[in-house]
Amino acid sequence: MSNKIKKREPLRRSPATRRTKRPEDRRAEEKRPEDAADAKLAFQDPHAVSSRRNSLELAIGREVREFRRKLSITVAELATLAGMSTGMLSKIENGQTSPSLATLQELSKALQVPVTAFFRRFEEEKDATFVKAGMGLTIERRGTRAGHQYQLLGHSLSRDLAVEPYLITLTKDSDVFPVFQHDGIEFIYMLEGEVGYRHGDRVYVLDPGDSLFFDADVPHGPEQLRKLPIRFLSIITYSRGERG
Repeated sequence: MSNKIKKREPLRRSPATRRTKRPEDRRAEEKRPEDAADAKLAFQDPHAVSSRRNSLELAIGREVREFRRKLSITVAELATLAGMSTGMLSKIENGQTSPSLATLQELSKALQVPVTAFFRRFEEEKDATFVKAGMGLTIERRGTRAGHQYQLLGHSLSRDLAVEPYLITLTKDSDVFPVFQHDGIEFIYMLEGEVGYRHGDRVYVLDPGDSLFFDADVPHGPEQLRKLPIRFLSIITYSRGERG
């Protein structure tokens, strides 16, 4: 008898015995982790730092695009008028290149605007509002009639998007008022006390540290003053065009 051990032939399945993948198996293989990551919402990086030069290029590009659209002309048409390639103009509009002064002069002639018009947003003053504790501007709003105290903590200037941050205080003299309704988005952050806050057909019990973010065109407001005093931040954001 030979001492050699015969190698086993690999098991081959006949076509009839091969397993056919079910549709759900194929779908599971197609859905990879990287696909799920790609589906995540894109958020701004709160720690991102942009160079001032890059900001200038982006500001110029936005202005060129806006002026072109006001004239209702295409990128190719403007490029022809300014004597440059379509690709170069596309890079300028997207802030991917720094145009020379000569290029800006040609664009200003084609768009019929002064060269300085391309720098207007870049040169806008950037403001900040500092409010010492207890020194917010007390203002009148619908809830004031129900004993709600509103202190405005800041406001945006020269922007299409309005942001209104309020410090709201409710005391034993305050009434429930769950029927606020206005344009925009509202964010509430609870600081003190406990309140049952209604939004539509639901009531959320908010304690210090809790927050609520919602569409403000749905009836909303404090419905249950559960633990007084109550203080919370309310930040309302809306387009200025929405409120006329």
